[in-house]
Amino acid sequence: MAKTAIFLADGFEEIEALTVVDLLRRAGIDITTASIMGKKEVTGSHKITVLADALIDDIDFDSLDMIILPGGMPGTTNLGACEPLKAQIKDFDSKGKMLCAICAAPTVYGKMRILNGKKACCYPGCEVDLTGADVQTSEVTKDGHFITSRGMGTAIPFGLAIIEHFQGSTASDEMAKKIVFSH
Repeated sequence: MAKTAIFLADGFEEIEALTVVDLLRRAGIDITTASIMGKKEVTGSHKITVLADALIDDIDFDSLDMIILPGGMPGTTNLGACEPLKAQIKDFDSKGKMLCAICAAPTVYGKMRILNGKKACCYPGCEVDLTGADVQTSEVTKDGHFITSRGMGTAIPFGLAIIEHFQGSTASDEMAKKIVFSH
């Protein structure tokens, strides 16, 4: 079974994080919510506090197939300042393991200079921080071991793209039907 983790920092965008968690759990994909804040309680950018499953120090990164970063401010800034997380992102990148991010969070990868030559998208206005990327404006952009998305309104397509990565387009399409999502 695929194993993923989504990393939460104070100021994360609640819809972007929790939509992905909900969709992946519905699909039977193992996803752990992990706090980088030193405590399991993490407060989102709209003052909604959630209880993470684990702390970053509890995560066995070697067992993970994917790292997921939600956007939001100052959540994205907090993620980008987390040295242990950035070390794991660099390791994942060097191994070609999946790195996903939505909204402003793809800028974490951009500022780390790991998007060079890759197609990526982000929240409008954040493109300047997608250093080296071929910037796209699609809802979701997949290139190599990266999946990026633009914002709260694209959280469902982002989650469905992750499901498609692990389980194929039929499973992703079936999930879209189950949740009455259509374009």
